Amino acid sequence: MQRPIARLIDRTDPAAQQLLGVGLEEARRRLLSDDPAAVCGLRGSFALVARDGERVCLARSLDRPLRYFLAKEAGGPMLVVADRMSAIRAVLEEEGYGEQFHPSYTRMVPAHHVVTLRLVGCPDPNPSYRRFFAPPRATLPADLDRIGERYAGALLDEVGDWLAAVPEDEPLGVLFSGGVDSGAVLLAVYHQLLARGQSPARLKAFTLSAGDGDPSPDLVQARRFLRQLDLEFLGEAIEVPAAAIDPLAAVELIEDYKPLDVECAAVALALCRGIRARYPDWRLLVDGDGGDENLKDYPIEENPELTIRSVVNNPMLYQEGWGVDAIKHSLTYSGGLSRGCVRGWAPARACGFVGFSPFTRPAVVAAAEAIPFAELTGGDHQRLYRLKGEIVRRGLRRHLGIDMPIFPKRRFQHGAVAPELAARRFNAREATYRRHFLALHA
Repeated sequence: MQRPIARLIDRTDPAAQQLLGVGLEEARRRLLSDDPAAVCGLRGSFALVARDGERVCLARSLDRPLRYFLAKEAGGPMLVVADRMSAIRAVLEEEGYGEQFHPSYTRMVPAHHVVTLRLVGCPDPNPSYRRFFAPPRATLPADLDRIGERYAGALLDEVGDWLAAVPEDEPLGVLFSGGVDSGAVLLAVYHQLLARGQSPARLKAFTLSAGDGDPSPDLVQARRFLRQLDLEFLGEAIEVPAAAIDPLAAVELIEDYKPLDVECAAVALALCRGIRARYPDWRLLVDGDGGDENLKDYPIEENPELTIRSVVNNPMLYQEGWGVDAIKHSLTYSGGLSRGCVRGWAPARACGFVGFSPFTRPAVVAAAEAIPFAELTGGDHQRLYRLKGEIVRRGLRRHLGIDMPIFPKRRFQHGAVAPELAARRFNAREATYRRHFLALHA
């Protein structure tokens, strides 16, 4: 017998919503509408829950998690919604249902979809998924100048809108490695401040150098980047000892065990803790997460499940994984950056920061999806890998009149620590992280 949801316990934080142009109640009203465009029109960062009788709708932006869990109680199913597994577990224990919890029973709301639950009982029927963001693909000509102009223009617009919504007297920090994404973000914030007549003195580029010896590769690269553009006054090194890099602590923080996300979260946590120790009142951080996903800049050779055809022909593959209708889609974790967003969100949140990445915003993702990747690459991996730097460099030159330095790609966790430290700290396999994660919930 199916029974409607008896109770909804919403542990999302209303104060953590970062909606632009609409209030929380209006956003919830749009979530309950049958028009996908109403939800697609929501701007900013959000994790929303709305109820209309027996129907509960959930949706989130790409840059933050949202989870739910159905517990059984005498009056009918109890739906618990929160941003973390640990928060869901705490609710169940408070309500006397702690024995029902297991991390694999929690469900992640996939980005860019409205998830609807209704008349859930025993057995629990699957929720329905309604996509609200589906940008057209490969609509731009194979002209790198035009492509760069659109992509960089979308980036600048999103940074401008974000700046307009934050207090003008608050300091701004960019998590900066000198790579393409963090470099583009830093220049976008810097030039948008100047365009608004605001002082760039409120802006800092924070670069992590972890280890007990020479500067990290990222710190060397970041200083070179800033020196070439005469922006050295923005740079600030956050130097931490080798012991600050703790992958197992990152497993607990992000509630996941994928090695690349664990490693990225470990260095992000060290950087956020270093900034917090130096600046107790700092609040706003900007980063370039999502830039690799948008421009498909991951080594295909490292993943046996991928081919260049699957990468360039599947819409938003790196943002969403294989999609909610695919066998490989994880109900517990979602896929792609929809899963991996916790690698940046959780460290910032744990240290009391409010994060922002313009590359996760729909307008920037849409600009990337419009790129004719298949035509530009012709099935050549190396041509694909060269595209990102060229597109961003050309775009910023057309909009800002500057030539941004472009350095070879390097993952955050490999640039922020000394090479010998990376070899020691990041040598565990996924099974090791998975065992540690499950032990936390034993």
